[in-house]
Amino acid sequence: MANMWENMFMHHDSQLKIVTDLKSLDISQDQKETTKHHYDRTVQLLNVIQEWESQFEKLVTQQKHYIQALNSWLKLNLIPIESNLKEKISSPPRAQNPPIQALLHAWHDYLDKLPDELAKSAITSFAAVIKTIILQQEEEMKLKEKCEETKKEFLRKNQAFEEWYQKHLQRRGPDDQERDDVNTNNPVSEKQFVVESLKKRLEEETESHKKLCVQVREKSLQSLKTRLPELFRALSDYTHACSDAYEKLKSIAHSQGGGAA
Repeated sequence: MANMWENMFMHHDSQLKIVTDLKSLDISQDQKETTKHHYDRTVQLLNVIQEWESQFEKLVTQQKHYIQALNSWLKLNLIPIESNLKEKISSPPRAQNPPIQALLHAWHDYLDKLPDELAKSAITSFAAVIKTIILQQEEEMKLKEKCEETKKEFLRKNQAFEEWYQKHLQRRGPDDQERDDVNTNNPVSEKQFVVESLKKRLEEETESHKKLCVQVREKSLQSLKTRLPELFRALSDYTHACSDAYEKLKSIAHSQGGGAA
């Protein structure tokens, strides 16, 4: 356990250094939009973090339950048991302070002092950050779908207008065309207004989508730059505390001739 937590601390400390270097990452020139693949990977990351949170909580809880069970077992075995036989012979007295007792008491105390709540809170907070990023990506993708629908509608109505306009010109004479040019309520102007309105709406939606793409990526990166160091700093502190605790427990076990913890 001492070796395992020492290795865990080394890994988390290394990860802390890596994510701290993210602060120098610049994506100001990068305007890539969120793809379905990108979105799926973000959802996958959230699922992994939530499972991590669940397993971490189980680890903390079950470690404490294990030591509590050993302490309860020890207490039962330290109580002299009187025989109910007619001879009323007492069972042989047991040692009241066996070597394992000091180890279990120390183990219990060290587990209570570990900063597990801080580590758990950091994982929970990071999961919340990823959830927010997912919502932002969904908003961006919905706006893109809206742009694509508007574009299809514009292309369809623009083509229909062009076809109608060519037939309209063939049916009208030069004098009729002049009257159409000065009359804003003629069918040509009305249909053309619908197409131009769609074109303007498409341009506005496309511009909004481009701006949102940049905003989502900047907010996502800023959140990761801030929260990843917080996450791995908390985990580094926790694993360092665990490594230190088990090194001390190992020393207690060795001093009592009980082998490595």
